[in-house]
Amino acid sequence: MAEEALLLRTESRPSEAPMGRTLPANLEAEAAFLGAVLIDNRVLEELAVPLRPEHYFDPLHQRLYERILVLLDKQMVVTPVTLKPYFEADEALRELGGTGYLARLTADGQGLLAPRELAQQIYDLALLRELIVVGRELVENALDTSEEVEPMKQIEEAEAALFRVAEGAAGSSEAESFRGATSKALAMIETAINSGGHVSGKTTGFASINEKVGGLHNSDLIIVAGRPGMGKTSLATNIAFNCADRYLRDKRDGIDKSIGAGVAFFSLEMSSDQLATRILAEQAGISSEALRMGKISREDFQQLSYASQRLAELPLFIDDTPALTIAALRTRARRLKRRHDIGLIVVDYLQLLQGSGRSQDNRVNEISEISRGLKTLAKELQVPVIALSQLSRAVEQRDDKRPMLSDLRESGSIEQDADMVWFVYREDYYVGSREPKRPVESDDVKTHEAHAAWAAQMEQVYGLAELIVSKQRHGSTGKVRLRFEAKITKFSDLAEGDYAADYD
Repeated sequence: MAEEALLLRTESRPSEAPMGRTLPANLEAEAAFLGAVLIDNRVLEELAVPLRPEHYFDPLHQRLYERILVLLDKQMVVTPVTLKPYFEADEALRELGGTGYLARLTADGQGLLAPRELAQQIYDLALLRELIVVGRELVENALDTSEEVEPMKQIEEAEAALFRVAEGAAGSSEAESFRGATSKALAMIETAINSGGHVSGKTTGFASINEKVGGLHNSDLIIVAGRPGMGKTSLATNIAFNCADRYLRDKRDGIDKSIGAGVAFFSLEMSSDQLATRILAEQAGISSEALRMGKISREDFQQLSYASQRLAELPLFIDDTPALTIAALRTRARRLKRRHDIGLIVVDYLQLLQGSGRSQDNRVNEISEISRGLKTLAKELQVPVIALSQLSRAVEQRDDKRPMLSDLRESGSIEQDADMVWFVYREDYYVGSREPKRPVESDDVKTHEAHAAWAAQMEQVYGLAELIVSKQRHGSTGKVRLRFEAKITKFSDLAEGDYAADYD
């Protein structure tokens, strides 16, 4: 009997889980499913899980299933008869009665009653065995101190291994029907319609930016770059706050399909309290410098306290761990996704991340690894990732200081991996740095005229900023004009009357 043969097979298997317990497996389910496939090869076309040979516990069943897949790939009909020639010399099959075992697999046809459920159980038990392997390796590595003692590195590796197991369960990359793809597209379009016609992804909180790029789309890597002093960190914190605040407001209003999201902000340059102070200053309308020095009135403090209470529940999570590797960042991002279901990741900034260590002798290769890792993270977690980036000093050598794609540091890989590249440019920063000598009564007419001309130019550009969209996979490039309040480091949309020129 097949059942007796399987029982002997189970008892003879030496593999055990820790503490002497048998590894989770169901050989009867494996045999029944193989029998169902041999009776009707179409069973494999309707599986809900990506069942592979390694998911079988029994090595013989692994070989049988692998051969079945090979023959089906050659468009052959697979039955016990067509399978027989490949296993006549198989020692494990001989222990079970030879090739007659293949016929016994199809004898009662019980597997056809619930093939999907059998496949699911085989798959689930395989995942449990993978978890046991991860746990065993974790224990062995923790006990082995002969070479190095790096517990944080081991924790990161263990979390990555656990996520790979979970990814295998939930993230199988099967081909999707056009019906499924169009359903997703229609849902995205419906979101854009419900948002007023401009946002199909996560909101930036700026109507002008949303109108230009359609929001922040899942799996996109958005590079925000600029020279020091342009306000790229301010723009990133503004977007992070706007997105988290919109999600909080929609949640309170009972709106399920929010264009906001929880945000993970990885600040490699500023500490969490500095970043929180900046956001509080932006929302309270108080200079962050005055906050740090305590030069605020009682009224200002009350306003600050009110803003603090309003932001207490904001789903904005700040990680200020310095010198993060790209692997550690991905581990932490997965954890935040699992615990808080974040929908947007911000990294400030890309050049402060470290690679795996294999390419540290070549900075260009290391940046390539980091930018590729950020894009992979965006696709893996299905969230947009905003990464801030530095620009080379080449900008300063030109008369026109507006950045170009070639100004990105180690630009090749960053430009290639990014779905969108934004540059932050403030002309008043450069005009302000060119202020001529201030005139006094004794100065000549030319000094007065020069300063008056500079003051007129400064008045035209003061408080204006440009967001230059230099690359966009989903649409056109162009420029968006914004208002920037340097005192509180806050960007905002321009009033309609302020659009003096066509920047599309």
